[in-house]
Amino acid sequence: MTRRTTSLSVAVLALIVLIGVAVLVPVPYVVMSPGLTENTIGEFKGEPVIVIKGARTYPTAGNLDLTTVSVTSPESAVHLPDVLSAWWSTEQIILPREVVYPPEQSVEQVKQENEVQMLDSMDSARAVGLAQAGVDAVRVKVQAVTPGAPADGVLRKDDEIVAVDSTPILSTQDAVEVISAVEPGTRITLEITRDGASREVEVTTAPSPDDSSQSRVGVTLRDDFDPPFEVDIELGQEIGGPSAGLMFSLGIYDKLTPGALTGGAHIAGTGTIDASGTVGEIGGVQQKIAGARDDGATVFLVPAGDCADVGRFVDDEEIRLVAVATMVEAVEALESLRAGNETVVGGCDG
Repeated sequence: MTRRTTSLSVAVLALIVLIGVAVLVPVPYVVMSPGLTENTIGEFKGEPVIVIKGARTYPTAGNLDLTTVSVTSPESAVHLPDVLSAWWSTEQIILPREVVYPPEQSVEQVKQENEVQMLDSMDSARAVGLAQAGVDAVRVKVQAVTPGAPADGVLRKDDEIVAVDSTPILSTQDAVEVISAVEPGTRITLEITRDGASREVEVTTAPSPDDSSQSRVGVTLRDDFDPPFEVDIELGQEIGGPSAGLMFSLGIYDKLTPGALTGGAHIAGTGTIDASGTVGEIGGVQQKIAGARDDGATVFLVPAGDCADVGRFVDDEEIRLVAVATMVEAVEALESLRAGNETVVGGCDG
């Protein structure tokens, strides 16, 4: 064997070893792919996802699917071929492992955080779904009164704020917005419930320390969810995170109101929901759209703030994207689609 042949053989062997190492050595990334979908007005493991007891419910039709993503588990390793495959895929993305599994948190802590977020989203969904159906289920109560503030000596912990200057208060955000909007130094009338009795009290507002043009009275408020009947959401622990809030809200609303909200269509979507009905942005929107389309959905509700991330699905003829910023917008969009008024429904392409 000549020296040149020997050198070439060594080089080839070294290349093979390097390729082998590259293939076998884990890389610090995870792959995000389309996950499962679940019909919020359907069943999960043979039982209804949403169960309402003590109130009249109505038949539903079609699907209101929540959507998820599948992410490499913390116990699984990702290798270079996996990264290359995901990079070429139109339905997968690659993320640094620390984005999904922060090094300062254990796997169990991440799991618990996702479970808490899911439970919180269910609570918000119950409140929003009931409110949209005309059911008063939230009590805005005083959590604390700031010593020396205008409300000190006037309001007490656990007082329920019913109205401010005759404006009904349905959430803490309502109270903040109404009070902030009046000129500092204005005397306002609060309708409250204390120890089961209704009464009116007056408070003179003071300038907010954050913005002197806005008013404050010096209380910390909380939203107490107190529905007049039972609303349960059953999904076990298979799904975590807050992104199913919108679809839970729609499912609850659909069951409490006559006429199938979907009109029998296969609707899917995603988005967080807060007590005021605002739809929040989420991650993995492209993967969720892909999963919904693959499962037969023809319409996908996208948080308006995520429209910039939907990519190629803007022009996808198999699934229509509908941008929504609030629960009200989502219901109005679905009602318009059901009635055939498609031209009034906005999409992510404007």
